[in-house]
Amino acid sequence: MQFIFRRFFRYQYEEKLDPKQTYIYCANHTSNLDIMIFCIMGHGKFHFMGKDELLNNPVLGIFFKTIDISVNRDSKISAFKAFKKAGENLEKGMSLIIFPEGKIDDHYPPKLGEFKNGPFRLAIDKNIPLVPVSIVNVWKINWDDGAKYGSKPGICDIYVHKPIKTLTLVDVDSDILKEKVYSLIDSKLI
Repeated sequence: MQFIFRRFFRYQYEEKLDPKQTYIYCANHTSNLDIMIFCIMGHGKFHFMGKDELLNNPVLGIFFKTIDISVNRDSKISAFKAFKKAGENLEKGMSLIIFPEGKIDDHYPPKLGEFKNGPFRLAIDKNIPLVPVSIVNVWKINWDDGAKYGSKPGICDIYVHKPIKTLTLVDVDSDILKEKVYSLIDSKLI
């Protein structure tokens, strides 16, 4: 598929990931290609958490309804239910892929937005290692859905940071964890 679209994904890992380990992957979000990046990268069973508007997409909606968790970004009840479901899936050994900014930023070129708290609290609560992922330059190839600034062939660079263990962390550490992940992801963005 990469050849057809003349887009290639180049992954750089700080540390080899254990294919048998359940993880929470946290990444910046600048393109619809971000989902494909994780589908290629993902090992074992995994699911995405994403905005409920994806359910209305004629293509993505089919897949999203079956394996992923939708969340209404404006509803605290929806967010609570979504993270409860994500926690259940993590306990079943399904890794979670989430974009903690909660959306693709309207600013071009994109800037890393403020992170939501959910994935960090969930990682601590479930003692799941968290993997920060910097999606470095994909926005230059296909920002958002490509409609506004176009789309072009190229190499998409993805930097996968080493997992952060959460076993010794407690709830009050979630803000520190969030800041650490934010700094790591931001350190590789250009």
